Amino acid sequence: MRPMPVPQKDGPRANRDIRGVREVQLIDDTGQNRGVMAFFDALRIAEDAGLDLVEISPNATPPVCKILDYGKFRFLEQKKAAEARKKQKTVEVKEIKLRPGIDDHDYDVKMKAMKGFFEEGNKVKITLRFRGREMAHQSLGLKVLDRVKADVGDIAKVEMEPNFEGRQVVMVLAPR
Repeated sequence: MRPMPVPQKDGPRANRDIRGVREVQLIDDTGQNRGVMAFFDALRIAEDAGLDLVEISPNATPPVCKILDYGKFRFLEQKKAAEARKKQKTVEVKEIKLRPGIDDHDYDVKMKAMKGFFEEGNKVKITLRFRGREMAHQSLGLKVLDRVKADVGDIAKVEMEPNFEGRQVVMVLAPR
């Protein structure tokens, strides 16, 4: 029978959770540096102010602690993290499939879609598939990919040069 493990709290330690520390660098609730003092003196000052002693920089020597409202501090940290997640953009890889003997109008439709993907900030993976006897004329497929490179050269850069994977050639383009 083992004892239940102590649950780990996320975020900085506060008040009596700060353990193994004799002295702390104290910053009071007005933001003034009060200097190095004994941990229990700093804790008493925080309790007298009706606030919490929060460990801001645990790896410093001595650790830096600040007197503040811990609940409000956690709320503001969560808000900041949510705001950062909201501004984050995930880059998707869209795929366009081509054939070596693609006609001009079909090619134009694919290029229009590709430009739309680049405007959204997504990468484009171009797959050029060979069937049957087309494998004997691989240069035609490479010409199509060179044409794609030339047409999107101003709005995209080649992230992965064309390379053969069995019966297909793959190239990845990324927006500039």
